[in-house]
Amino acid sequence: MICKLCLSDFDSILEVINDAAQAYKGVIPKDRWKEPYMPADELRGEIESGVIFYGWVEDELIGVMGIQAVKDKTLIRHSYVLTKYQRRGIGGKLLKHLMNITRTPEIVVGTWADATWAISFYEKNGFELVSREEKNKLLREYWDIPQRQIETSVVLKHKNDLCLS
Repeated sequence: MICKLCLSDFDSILEVINDAAQAYKGVIPKDRWKEPYMPADELRGEIESGVIFYGWVEDELIGVMGIQAVKDKTLIRHSYVLTKYQRRGIGGKLLKHLMNITRTPEIVVGTWADATWAISFYEKNGFELVSREEKNKLLREYWDIPQRQIETSVVLKHKNDLCLS
């Protein structure tokens, strides 16, 4: 079941993110990897900056995906599913839910350029890679990330057919 998460879910959100992020170890640039992948203060900062998390819950929180309205776009942020539950369609269900509640003309997501499985996931769900120039512009304007992360990331976008504006 999908539900909007709240601060009482903080530790579970952190657990899902750091478990699933192990897939990036040895794939993303070594200078961008850290243990834990997302420390608690970083997650607090993301929530304070407006990231709203939704989760897939069965007996426990299994998957998380954040959404953040920034200017005229909606950003998909921090999409993770516990390792033992991956490849069961949970990420796709969370993504479709967030796409259905989005009311901006465009939905964008950034991910690591070497995370080919993540890029493929978003492409299968109707997102398209943007050019290098557009990626650099979008990451600088809509995200607050270091230059090194901009250099090693990609951005995908999706036109929101459900937008009412």
